[in-house]
Amino acid sequence: MSTQPSRDDLDPSFVFDYQPLDLPSAESEGATAQHTTTYWDVRRGCRGPQPLPDWVVTDAGAIDTELGVLKTGKEADVHLVRRAATDGTGQESLMAAKRYRGEEHRSFHRASAYTEGRRTKKSRDSRALEGRSSYGRQVAAGQWAYAEWDALNRYWAAGLPVPYPVQLDGTEILMEFIGDADGVAAPRLAQTRPDPVLLAGYYEQLVRAIHLLASHGAAHGDLSAYNVLVDGADVVIIDMPQVVDIVGNPQGREFLRRDCVNICAWFTARGLDVDGGALLTQVHGSL
Repeated sequence: MSTQPSRDDLDPSFVFDYQPLDLPSAESEGATAQHTTTYWDVRRGCRGPQPLPDWVVTDAGAIDTELGVLKTGKEADVHLVRRAATDGTGQESLMAAKRYRGEEHRSFHRASAYTEGRRTKKSRDSRALEGRSSYGRQVAAGQWAYAEWDALNRYWAAGLPVPYPVQLDGTEILMEFIGDADGVAAPRLAQTRPDPVLLAGYYEQLVRAIHLLASHGAAHGDLSAYNVLVDGADVVIIDMPQVVDIVGNPQGREFLRRDCVNICAWFTARGLDVDGGALLTQVHGSL
């Protein structure tokens, strides 16, 4: 039976620390940073897939309001943004804005195992990445943002429980906010103590997600109870810039094994009789 991995065993590049958010009051809201939506300004391919969820605000005159920091991490910070239409419809929605760092991309060197097999089109960018220059760190930030954007688009369309990706603007991804209407983020699975019925349901959902990713030739690469949100009876998988090609990456099968072991260890520690090795065998058998 697998033992539960500690948080130190996880790649710190993709583990975020939660910070409680105090939303601005109506009196102080006027001082909050605001700007006009960039939804129609981003280039082609940088808006989310069809069909658009009905909560997505597409009004060209909509106003985005910064409401504060939701999560911080070594590679990116996640902010809460409210987008409100000005066309008289009264439509508005909360979104999570994940902003990758450029020159402060401190753990750039830890990413090589995940990016084996990935290629960049520009030779200058390739040289910069290899040399780890200031420009190279900016290129890396853009690559991580695009990699996560691409993964969210592909796997949301495939039915994976991930946040809907609204738009990509440089190194910022605007995506569905998983939480309540007051801006309180859904807890991570690691923060919860579900009853046996919910526990089994969460596990079944994650097993389906692992199978679905594998059927597309991919593994999350850092799946754990820290990278899964709990939204009522449903799980939502987050932090996907490091999604690994099982075949193209020489360590792809090892990343898949680690995903299975990490998830099963967490559920085992909470009383569910599951095993990472058995799950891995099951996933391999379905490929």
